Formats: sequence, structure tokens, C-alpha cells
Amino acid sequence: MEVFTRLRQIVAELRQRCPWDRAQTLESLLPLTWEEVAELQEAIYAENPQAFAEELGDLLLHVFFYAQLAEEKRYTSLEAVAERLIHKLIARHPHVYGQATAADAQSVLKQWENLKAAQDGTASPLRLPEGLPPLVEAYRLQEKAAALGFDWAAPEALWDKLSEELEELHKALAARDYAEASKELGDVLFVLVNLARHLHLSPEQALRQTNRKFRQRFAWMAQKAKAEAKNLQTCSPEELEAYWQAAKSYYP
Repeated sequence: MEVFTRLRQIVAELRQRCPWDRAQTLESLLPLTWEEVAELQEAIYAENPQAFAEELGDLLLHVFFYAQLAEEKRYTSLEAVAERLIHKLIARHPHVYGQATAADAQSVLKQWENLKAAQDGTASPLRLPEGLPPLVEAYRLQEKAAALGFDWAAPEALWDKLSEELEELHKALAARDYAEASKELGDVLFVLVNLARHLHLSPEQALRQTNRKFRQRFAWMAQKAKAEAKNLQTCSPEELEAYWQAAKSYYP
């Protein structure tokens, strides 16, 4: 605990003596925190222990910084935040700290959402913070709905739903109704996220992998064209396709 006491002391000293730290507010830290979360995510997916430790430390700094600012504004204190968190964790895990039982992770999630709904009272059962990336928001909405019993019985049923939504998208495009096509495209994406959830896959990670693969293949194409004294912008569709097929062998 001594190390946390020292960290808290340093954050307080920085607020006193560093012009940049003195200028910060709860609001000004928010975009920086999003950046730190993204960097932590990058380190996790890269399976880089050193980068993970570094980025997790940066995120911990933000927690202490928020707490310092909150204490200055007399909103709360780090101790009060920790005590409230301890109380919530115990209350939301009756299968660990009480007499309830939970057979699997899905049961725990359902129990958590039920307890949260009972505590929040009139709050929407699907309430989520604004500003979440759409893929994350879709995934969490579906998780919350599933925890309340509103879910597909099996992933196989989603294939039919996906076919249905693709057909509706096709009809909207054929009619050149692009406003309707946008809605239908959203439905297609929502079903795909649902399918990923049922298959216990991360749609974000899957798309990130594809983005990385596309970037690598396209970079290879550009280098190959340059080596042959060509420019991708002036290549024919047939030449581009040939480059693409060749790139796939390097980045399958």
C-alpha cells in the first residue's frame, strides 16, 4: 500500500507545482483517458507485457488524477470511491459472498444485470454511457438484453435472420432508397455482432484483424507496383486484382 500512498502524494504535488497538471480539469482529462485505454488495448492485442505494464500504469495515473480533482472539488475522495466499489462488488456477487449460486459466466451476468436493474429503479435496463464505439455498444446492448432473457436460442437461428436482413438491404438498394439502405445496413451489422457474441468471438478484434491484414496486403501491393515502375492509381483493374491475389499469399 505504501507505493499507492507515494503515487497519491506525487499526483497531489504535480497539481501544486506543474503548470500543465494545474490546468487540467475532469473534462480535459476525458479524451486523454480514451487515448490511454486505446493504447492499453493495443498492448493487450500485441501480447506485449512491457507495453501492457506501461499503459496500465498510465491508466492508473488517470484514476488517481481524477480522484485528486474530485477531492479538490469536494465531490468525493479516493477512499470513498474504493469503499463504494467494495460494497458494490460484494452486493453484485452473492454467489461468492452470499448464498446464491451461479453455474457459469452467463448466469453471473444475468444476476448482475438483475441486481443492477433492481438498484437503479426506473433506469432503462439497457442504459449505456454515450460515446461508446458502435460495435461495443451493439455488443453490450445484446449482452444486457440476453441477461434479461431476450435472446436467440442458438447461433444457427441468426443465419436465417442475417439472410433476411441482407435481402432487405438488397431491396432498398435496388429501389435506390439510400436512407432505407442505411437502416438495413445497420440491421445487418447488428445481426453480425449478435452472431459474434453467440460464437464467443469479439467483433472488434475480428474487424481489427481484417483491417490489419488489408493494410498489410495493400502496402505490399504498393511496394510491388513501385518495384515494377508502376503506380497503383494507373493500374488496370486486372493488374490490381493480380497484385491483390499475390499479396494474399504473403498475408493470408
